[in-house]
Amino acid sequence: MEIDAAVLEDVVKRLRRAQGQIGGVIRMIEEGRDCADVLTQLAAASRAVSRAGFKIVATGLRECAQAPTSNAEGVPSEDELEKLFLSLA
Repeated sequence: MEIDAAVLEDVVKRLRRAQGQIGGVIRMIEEGRDCADVLTQLAAASRAVSRAGFKIVATGLRECAQAPTSNAEGVPSEDELEKLFLSLA
């Protein structure tokens, strides 16, 4: 299964945002910033990573639903997709 280039671009954008947020969290901790501010930024980074993962899983689900047969080579089974989805939950 190949993922559309536009989807990958969006995923990379989300991950770069998370990367910047994590760098900010590290700086905030090193500077002794307020715990609530650190946790707010950490939650934002976590959401960005989760959304990137969900975007990949959603694309996989859409492509598998459009596949001509459920046994096509390279197409994950429903159980495999469920396992991937739950790994993000």
